[in-house]
Order: sequence, then structure tokens, then C-alpha cells
Amino acid sequence: MNATSGTLINCAWWQRQGLEVGEPRKLRCDEFLETGHRPPSEYPWYEDAGSSPSLRSPKFMESLPNVSYKGWWTYPYYSCKSRRWLISYSVPIPPPGRGGLKGFLSLDVDVSHLEVNQCEPTTPIPTNSNEISIFHGTHKCHNSTSQCLYQAQTASSNWSRGKYLCVCRPGYYSPHYDGVFNGTLVEVSWQNREENTSEGDSWSTIFQCRKCAPGCHSCTDPSPCLATYHWPFRITLLVFSVSCALCTMIINIYMFKHRKLKVFKVASPIFLSITLFGCAIMYMEMAAIFPVLDAYSCIATKWSRHLGFCITYTALLMKTWRVSLTYRVKSAHKVKLTDKQLLQWMVPILLVMLIYLGTWTLSDTPTAEEIVDNEDLRFKQCVYNWWDHSLAIGEVLFLAWGIRVCYNVRNAQSLFNEARLISFAIYNIAIVNILMIAFHLFIFPRAGPDIKYLLGFIRTQLSTSVTVALVFGPKIIRVLRGLGDQWDNRARSRGVTASFSLNGIGLVPEEAPDLYQENEELKEEIQKLAAQIEFMKIVHMEINNRHVKPKSGGYFTTLNAPTVVHSPLSRQGCLLSKAPEEL
Repeated sequence: MNATSGTLINCAWWQRQGLEVGEPRKLRCDEFLETGHRPPSEYPWYEDAGSSPSLRSPKFMESLPNVSYKGWWTYPYYSCKSRRWLISYSVPIPPPGRGGLKGFLSLDVDVSHLEVNQCEPTTPIPTNSNEISIFHGTHKCHNSTSQCLYQAQTASSNWSRGKYLCVCRPGYYSPHYDGVFNGTLVEVSWQNREENTSEGDSWSTIFQCRKCAPGCHSCTDPSPCLATYHWPFRITLLVFSVSCALCTMIINIYMFKHRKLKVFKVASPIFLSITLFGCAIMYMEMAAIFPVLDAYSCIATKWSRHLGFCITYTALLMKTWRVSLTYRVKSAHKVKLTDKQLLQWMVPILLVMLIYLGTWTLSDTPTAEEIVDNEDLRFKQCVYNWWDHSLAIGEVLFLAWGIRVCYNVRNAQSLFNEARLISFAIYNIAIVNILMIAFHLFIFPRAGPDIKYLLGFIRTQLSTSVTVALVFGPKIIRVLRGLGDQWDNRARSRGVTASFSLNGIGLVPEEAPDLYQENEELKEEIQKLAAQIEFMKIVHMEINNRHVKPKSGGYFTTLNAPTVVHSPLSRQGCLLSKAPEEL
């Protein structure tokens, strides 16, 4: 090149033979460069050193700070003549002096085999990857709602823009293109947005995915995936259940205040209090299953349901069992089972339940699992496993024993008819549990969360509320009528004594009996009764008996004299004011 005018004097173009072994092949360059003229400035690899001595041109890339080159690297460009993507390294050769000749050397590197991947790079990047790292992350997908998937390109389109797909992320959907957008269309839409054209809104509307309904892992439309909780309905049932629990506490306080009345005293106030406490725990199950279930809710559900059941019906069955033993005894001595003895037998039963629930909670913590209802809407329910099944079998056996005890006392008469009412409560809980299991398994196997909550409410009311009404309703009504401190005349008329009251010993102090002393007292009473009977036989034999002449001055000489006759019903006897023949 002429150093002064910059016109081309001579040129040479050498091309490598690809993978062939041998020297480069020389080609003609006069097809795109004319001698005697300046090289066109639009060539991406050329810049006039006269107008730009340092070659600081937008055509060339900035050099790295810690690297120095003699020349400059161009940006990748497409050569129409060779139909390849090239990158050139251009080096100006200054003239040795003023004027004369100067040179310009440009080395072209074929980069057509490299791939333009605009998606995020994989980690780690493979060592044999042909992807150009500078293009990573230049896609135009909405990162928050969609992800970029690189499409493998052919050799002729390795350097094409938009060779990727924008796919909606899990939990997002789009009503357009089934949630899969062509990268070329996305690039055009983004460019229109940058240029503020009328079609620029499509990038933020058509090519942006929408969030699925809450709880949906994947979706194709805005349809819900989770079952709907009708909170006003659930709050109403919860308030009613909590009110029932508070009522049991109020009844407990009311009973403690009137504990000395016969209607409460003969029924063992301590066991009545335990029964009410268990009922309150059973009511609180509705609070445990009220929210969207999680591990803590499931733990509270298991404890409130099973512990409340154990406390309530163990207390009732202990009292009924005492009546059964008292009713069936064939000895001359009545069986005296105090509340203290029954509590000692009740504690191991409760201890077994506490150990079982504690082991269950620590070793295999109850959790919530997702199930679907009739409309395939998901909601959470506590997991049922062999812990539940084993405990259910134990409770069934416990109720079976309770039903047997109640059957044994079906003809027993107790004060205030309490044994029969407790039996009705035991029968009721057994029937209710069987019906609820049938409802859950056969009638509503895929019921929604609100239906299941309603079934739990019905089960609680039919079991717990009916128990409270049967056991405590007649007592409270009797107290309100002013008859709480009076004996049940109908029971006493049927021969019911204090021995058949639910505390087993009536109203006497609960002390351990001395059997030897009691036997001696019974012997003395029998001897006194025998002596009185013998005396009455003699009296009736001598009065007005002509075959037996009373001695003068004897005990029976005066006919109209008052006669003392000892009654077998009284130790001191009674005074007869009439003659024996008038009796």
C-alpha cells in the first residue's frame, strides 16, 4: 500500500487446506480488492491506519487489561464469499520511513464450528464444549417465570440468534403456544419493545408465563389444584366445640360446689371430674384439625382424640365395673371398692396410653400427607399407619370389655339409675365409632376437607356431648329442682341400698374394712336375734294357755298388765299396751 495515499499496490490471499496436509493455497484477491484504489472502509477487518493510527475503531474489540497485542481482534462477522463466520486479527505494518510502502496484515480465523448458546451455562462447562461463553445468559426469556432451553444447531445456523426455547417453569403456565416460546419470536418481540414499537407489549404479555393457582406443581390453565376451605363454616363448628369444652369445665366447677349433695356424692365426684376433663380434651380435637394440617396439628389430633377417649371412658368403666363386682358377689360380706382402689387400677391404663402416644410421637412423628377429593383437588390429611391401626384395635377391645361389663349390670339397680345411664354412654360411643368408620370408608371415601371436618364434629358431638348429657344431665336437673340431697325413692322402693351405689359404699367414710372385727359383730348380732326369737316363742306359748298354769306371783299372772315384748327389729324391745290376746 502506498504510505502516502493509502492506495492498494499489491495483495495476497492465502487459504489453509482444512485438515489436509500441505501448504496453504494462494487465491486471487482482485475479486474484492482493486489495485490503485483504497480498500473499502466497510470491511470488518480493515481500518485505515492513517485516519486511526492506533486502530481504535468500533470494529475491533477492546484488549484485555493484562494482555497486549500488536494488532486488534475484530468482532465475529459473517463472510458472504466464504459463507463462514470469521474473526480476524488485523496488524498494521508501518513504513520504514517517510513515504514509501506500508503493509496491512489480516489473519482470518474460521469460527463457524463454534456455537452461540444464549442460555445459562451448564455447571461445570465441559472441556470439549464449542459454546462461546460470552453469549451465555443473553437470551430474552423471562427468568422469573420461564427457563431457556438451548436447541442444538446445524452447522449452517450455529451463529443464529434465538436458537433456544423459552419454557414455562414448574408452577407457571401460558395460554399461548402451550407455554413453549420460540426464541426467535422472543428476540423479535424484545427488540420491538426496546424500539418502543406498537408490538412491544407482546414480550411482557404473550411471552411471559403466569403463575399457577396456589398449590399447583404444574398446570395448563388457572384452574385450582387445592381444595377450598370454607373458613366461616369451620369457624362456626370450632366455636361451638370450644364452647362445649368450656361448658364441661363449668359443669366441673358446678359439681365441685355441690359435691356434698347425695346425687353427686354417691357417684364419686373424683371420677365425675376425671370424666369431664377427658370430655374437654376430646372436644379440643376440633381445634387441632381446624387449620391446614401439618406435623404439629397431627400430633395434637392424635393426643386429643386418643388420650381424651382413654380418660373419659376408663373413668366411666371403672365405676361400672365396681357395680358389676358388687352386684355379682355371692358372699355374705359385701364388696367394698373405694375410689382410691379404683384410681390405683386406672393409673396403669392411662400410663400405657401415655407411653404409647409418647413413643409414637418421638419415633414416628405423625405428619400430614396430600390426598385428593372427588374433584381431584388436593388437601392435607394426617397419615394413617400401623400406629393408628394398632391403637384402634386396642380401643375396640377396650370397648368390647366395657360392653361386656355393661351387659353384666343390665339388671342391677343403682341409686339415681346411674349404672344404666353409663351403660347407654358406652353403647353410644361404640355405635358412633362404627358408624363414623363406615361413613369414612364407604360413603365418603374421597370427601373434601370441610366434609371431613363436619364428620369429625358430628362424631365428637354424638360421642362426647351425649356422654355428658347422659351422665350429668339427670344430676344437674335434680339439683336444679331441689332434689339433689334427697334419695332416689324409686330406687329405694326397688330395694336398692347404698351397697349398689356407684361408689360401692354409699355415704360412709371410705376406710379400709376390718374383716375380723366385722365378722365378730355379725356373730353377736345373730346371737342376739336368736335369743329374741326364742324369747318370743316362750311368751306366745304361755299367754292364755290353759295347759300351762302360771305360778303364783309369776311374770304372767296379771292378764291386763303391760307386757314387754322384744321385737327382732329392735335391740331395746317395745312396750305392749294391750293384752296379748288382743294383739
